[in-house]
Amino acid sequence: MARVVGIGHQDFESLIQKDYFYIDKTNFIKEWWENGDSGLEGSV
Repeated sequence: MARVVGIGHQDFESLIQKDYFYIDKTNFIKEWWENGDSGLEGSV
């Protein structure tokens, strides 16, 4: 059975209880913050 990616959950307890898949985007956010939003223009 495929696991579901939990979106919008604010605590790990619900992720664990529901056996959701977690993706850590800490490094992505850090790079985005340090480099600004250049490169994201026109993507909307």
